[in-house]
Amino acid sequence: MGEIAHMGILEDFAAADLARIAGRSLLLELEPPVQRGPVEWARGNVAAIDRLVGENGAMLIRGLGIADSETLGSILSVLFQDEQLDYIYRSTPRTKLRNKVYTASEYHPGETILLHNENSYTNRWPLRIAFCCIKPPAQGGQTPIADSRDVFRSMPADIVETFDHKGLMYVRNYGSIDLPWSEVFQTTDRKAVESYCVHNDIEVEWLPNNGLRTRQFTAGSHKHPATSEPVWFNSAHMFHVSSLRQDVHKAMVSLVGEENLPRNVYYGDGSRIPNEVFDRIRAAYLKNKILFDWQAGDLLILDNMLFAHGREPFAGERRVLVGMARSMSATRPKPVHHPA
Repeated sequence: MGEIAHMGILEDFAAADLARIAGRSLLLELEPPVQRGPVEWARGNVAAIDRLVGENGAMLIRGLGIADSETLGSILSVLFQDEQLDYIYRSTPRTKLRNKVYTASEYHPGETILLHNENSYTNRWPLRIAFCCIKPPAQGGQTPIADSRDVFRSMPADIVETFDHKGLMYVRNYGSIDLPWSEVFQTTDRKAVESYCVHNDIEVEWLPNNGLRTRQFTAGSHKHPATSEPVWFNSAHMFHVSSLRQDVHKAMVSLVGEENLPRNVYYGDGSRIPNEVFDRIRAAYLKNKILFDWQAGDLLILDNMLFAHGREPFAGERRVLVGMARSMSATRPKPVHHPA
């Protein structure tokens, strides 16, 4: 497991190389207060930041002094060149703030959010994602990252081959146990949901009592559009029932049945994926995990295909905000037979 350590001060970003970690430039630490303010600083360095994130996959900027969502939204509008995205087809609860800025996933502080690439359970995802720490927690609460290229290289070859050959089928049931479909799709209009799903290759099945089941077919890995490097890019280990505690898994299956679980994942032909596969997948993520402690005002920018992210459990108040940009999409894998 790697970590981002203190790298010293770089006073002139335009003229200086970033400090290097494991052969890559990840951390830029500025001398506060930043001249001209954080938004003007971003405007003056937008091309260099975009280049470095594209080259290295991740960049932690420390010392900008971002203190609120309005300032963050203005900075991201500059850095992402007004290509910010709304967060639709959600998998976690969030609150939308101004300027297409959102709160980070609002899960219980005692829970771990596994390393993943944002929206890798769909055929449409952001190429850029940014996290800003407004208030670090008293303990824990890190946002670990991992290079998706290294994860791919660490993945057992038989798993890569099977995932790429069979593909994946994500099944979601929306209701009282998990997010309702009105929150996931940000609408109460069934026709709007159906239209979104048609345009995003999602199968829709309306169920009694205003229920909804969807199926999304994706690949297990992708090649980065700029570098053609293979990256491990899916959310199977998060959606699979093995990600739940065993007692919670048994209780939920007993309550609603496996076919009605809020979320699960199968091979693209509808067959079950053995639990032990996910033990090996999680081990590959853990091997490549990079951990650092948030400081107030930190801005972390990721190429969402090159780097995964997660969240550690925490104590105390934690406020981390998120923005996404540059929509990417993939053609739906060839349909395969799956159980009704």
